[in-house]
Amino acid sequence: MEDEKRINRVLAYQAKQLDEIETPDTSGIEDRIAASEKLLRELGYVLPPNATRVSSSPRVILRVPLWNDLCAEAEQAISCEVGIEDLFTAEELKGNTLAMRRLNFEYNQIHKLDKFDVAIAVAAGLLAGAVDILLVGIPQKTPDGLKAGPLSNYIRDAFDGKFPPEEMEKLANSKVSKVPFDAQDNRNTTEWVEGLSTYYHRLLSLGHDPLLGFAFGVADILTGRMTTIDKAGKFVSQAMENYADRTEADVFAALAKQVAHLKSDMTTSMGLPAPMMELFNLLQFGSIGEYEQTVAEIVQGMYYEGYDFIHFCSMSVSAMLIEVVVRLGYAIKRIKEGVALKDAIPISTNRKKMPKLGTMLFTAHSAASAINAGKVLFTENPMAINYPQWISFAKYSYQQLKWGFVTKPALRERFVLDAIYSELQSVYEDIDTLFDEVADGHIIMLPASANSL
Repeated sequence: MEDEKRINRVLAYQAKQLDEIETPDTSGIEDRIAASEKLLRELGYVLPPNATRVSSSPRVILRVPLWNDLCAEAEQAISCEVGIEDLFTAEELKGNTLAMRRLNFEYNQIHKLDKFDVAIAVAAGLLAGAVDILLVGIPQKTPDGLKAGPLSNYIRDAFDGKFPPEEMEKLANSKVSKVPFDAQDNRNTTEWVEGLSTYYHRLLSLGHDPLLGFAFGVADILTGRMTTIDKAGKFVSQAMENYADRTEADVFAALAKQVAHLKSDMTTSMGLPAPMMELFNLLQFGSIGEYEQTVAEIVQGMYYEGYDFIHFCSMSVSAMLIEVVVRLGYAIKRIKEGVALKDAIPISTNRKKMPKLGTMLFTAHSAASAINAGKVLFTENPMAINYPQWISFAKYSYQQLKWGFVTKPALRERFVLDAIYSELQSVYEDIDTLFDEVADGHIIMLPASANSL
């Protein structure tokens, strides 16, 4: 800060010296020189061809002063503090402000969605919303099993074909898939687990989670334990002494057993819960609906009615559809704008490489989530909630907020500073050129200490 003040004072002092220099009037000097040469020729003097006017005076010595001497001289001439604004005129300050606004505007334009970007994002969101309403539907228990929309039914039938219930039942009864966290009631537990039953044991046991199970389930298999979050929201991890023969000592064997167990439960009547659905048992608050249920009770009821992992996969289609449509539309638009194919492939949402992609995905998922919210309000049925869509919306909302309030201001500042630095380099080059011109034919005397420059 102190160095900046000294620099400003030196610049102000030198600007003052420049203003005090009286520049002689050189207008018409060339005409006077030409008239003098003409007069000399008329008087009989012979001038050499292409005569150049060379001064016979000795070469002038230019002394480069020490920086500390410049500072002392400036402080003696200017006693008041000098701010950076004091070095510019009002017109120059106004021009600087306009230049900064122009640079900020240029950066914002790089990331601003045009009408085609908005159209792609909104169309993807509307399409996903339509698929969610018309094709995914709401699961309902019928005499023929769980039924929902055409797409959900197709996916559930595909799971049944890939994992036939008869074969899965055989797998479930084999030692290959027996795990210690599969207690279906409290007869084999040492600590009471509220709500543990045939219907709800998979929703309470973290080992049955399609995602968390690969951490908690594998750990339980290795240690012979069962980790649960019961219906009252209590976290319980207990040793399952009666299931000691279901453990594994090798982590890879435990992982294989975990996969086999999840596979065997995939197409059962009370299938696997949606990923991280067990964590909602912790949300023991709220007074929702006619029966004033908590959030945990609502989710437990949803699972009982068929809101399981297969339905989660069905709902994921609409969210995946947004990803495909937006990214494909973004790539095509970039290619038509002249971007190389390898640079137009929208795999990452890196704002430097793909300036608008993240905002387009946020816009599309926002539209689809708004449609799903309308679906839930209209049906007054929590089973209409598109869980994967809201996860995507939460993810892109976080990214968009972080971009808008943290990343974008920093990158915009860097963009402006880079532009200023580029212009500053041009100024430095002009200074070097001017110094070379001034120093030409002169003797340059540097200070005794080069480090003082």
